[in-house]
Amino acid sequence: MGSSGVQMVCVTVGVMGLIGAIVCCALPLWKVSAFIGNNILTAQDYQDGLWMQCVKQSTGQQQCKVYDSLLDLSSDLQAARAMTIISCMLCGLSLLVLFCGADFTTCVQNEDAKPKLSLVAGVGLLLAGLLVIIPVSWSANITVRDFNNPLLPDSKKREMGACIYIGWAAGVLLILAGGLLCCFSRPKSGSSGGTAKYYSNSASAPNKNYV
Repeated sequence: MGSSGVQMVCVTVGVMGLIGAIVCCALPLWKVSAFIGNNILTAQDYQDGLWMQCVKQSTGQQQCKVYDSLLDLSSDLQAARAMTIISCMLCGLSLLVLFCGADFTTCVQNEDAKPKLSLVAGVGLLLAGLLVIIPVSWSANITVRDFNNPLLPDSKKREMGACIYIGWAAGVLLILAGGLLCCFSRPKSGSSGGTAKYYSNSASAPNKNYV
């Protein structure tokens, strides 16, 4: 597969990772109610996200409330907000740079600059993937720790929601796209130009007739 094909694959994978990161950031499914013990008979399902907390009734009705203050949130939730937003912005910017510097577009006419732009986009996608995986892994660790805490009531225990798995998948896709770009985006060597110039100079040397 040529560099154009690899870049097309990276654009597709990167867009999928960006969509996953946006969904992970927006949906209130980072933590959900754990139906264990006496809590299995409850009629309410609690769903916690980065921006709001929702309560879903057994009748299908759902009510959501935005968090009152940023300072009242836990440290992991505050960090998750910042990192997921930065990840989405960095991923979008990296995809824009990649699209401009790709071999299948004519946005940049300088052929020597295209591999450099692709490399910058690859590094940006790698960082965006890490900025997604870190907060979801941090939140998953706290959720598992609280779930195994015997001092915590069953009604307060939570399980990992769908956004945790979506965040892991999005991070892996972004890291995969960034890794491919970093491997295939290498500046072209200029040694062949020097060799061609050497032969052209020797060929243009004046012929001398000796008697």
